[in-house]
Amino acid sequence: MDRIELQKLRELPIEGVAERLGLRVMRHKSLCPFHDDHHASLSFSVRRNSFRCFVCGASGGTIDLVMRHLNLGFREACKWLADENCIILTEYQPQTSYISHQTSFDASRYERYFERPWLNEAARRFLYEERRLDPRVVRWCRLTSWTDRQGVSWLQIPYYNNEGKLVGVQNRNLVRGGSPRFRFPQGSQCGIYNLPVLSLLRPGESLYITEGCSDCWAMLSAGHKAIAIPSATLLTNDVRCKMEEVRARLDINFHMFPDRDEPGERLFLQLQQVLPSLVHHQLPPGCKDFGEYFSHNRDRPFCER
Repeated sequence: MDRIELQKLRELPIEGVAERLGLRVMRHKSLCPFHDDHHASLSFSVRRNSFRCFVCGASGGTIDLVMRHLNLGFREACKWLADENCIILTEYQPQTSYISHQTSFDASRYERYFERPWLNEAARRFLYEERRLDPRVVRWCRLTSWTDRQGVSWLQIPYYNNEGKLVGVQNRNLVRGGSPRFRFPQGSQCGIYNLPVLSLLRPGESLYITEGCSDCWAMLSAGHKAIAIPSATLLTNDVRCKMEEVRARLDINFHMFPDRDEPGERLFLQLQQVLPSLVHHQLPPGCKDFGEYFSHNRDRPFCER
């Protein structure tokens, strides 16, 4: 990985990384997982983006926290952070014939896979049985699948820009708990997902902003126009600028069901700075995100929920 990619991992909000590791952060503190702690001695500095335990002395940044908590080496910790936050690492590419080793993304190598999408058994089970998605949404998003040389099934997700041009591909591991979770061809631009839907919006209509592709598919299946941003812990300047552009160009209303955790609520507040009229919708207790909520309520009309 290069210096810029490494810096992206180090700049991930330290408290968001801690929560993804399962730590409960309250008022910039949590119980320290590195010793028998009962008084929340692990402290987080948002300004320095670091952690420190004043009892056992554990300290460091995002990568250090993952290394210590998961007992991983440096490279493995970086890969874990990249997986969790949809960050593309140059050395972290699938070694198959599907991958372009050029610096820029070669859309011509991938466009044919999405002209006639094909879903294997693992993909159909994931999309229709687990996620309970509307087949029309799957067709709209042109989701397809493939199997690597080790027999692992992957869901292949295309990213298009406003004009409908293919600009990136995300490959999602369909093995439960499989590692890595995501893989990207060289040069993929996987920023805001489902941008072509913007051309279908009419003045006064609503656009829902979700976190990640799965929630976006669920929102579309519920009958709403939606886009997705990559991650609650990775709101980049590019994404901010794109959202400001959408707000300025379209006379529409913005809505969001934040994930029921601190990173989700923090993401809403960050987006509200760019979209002051963004409406907050609360998920019911027990549902961590909209995708889970939708899959549990698929047979009920959305207006009754």
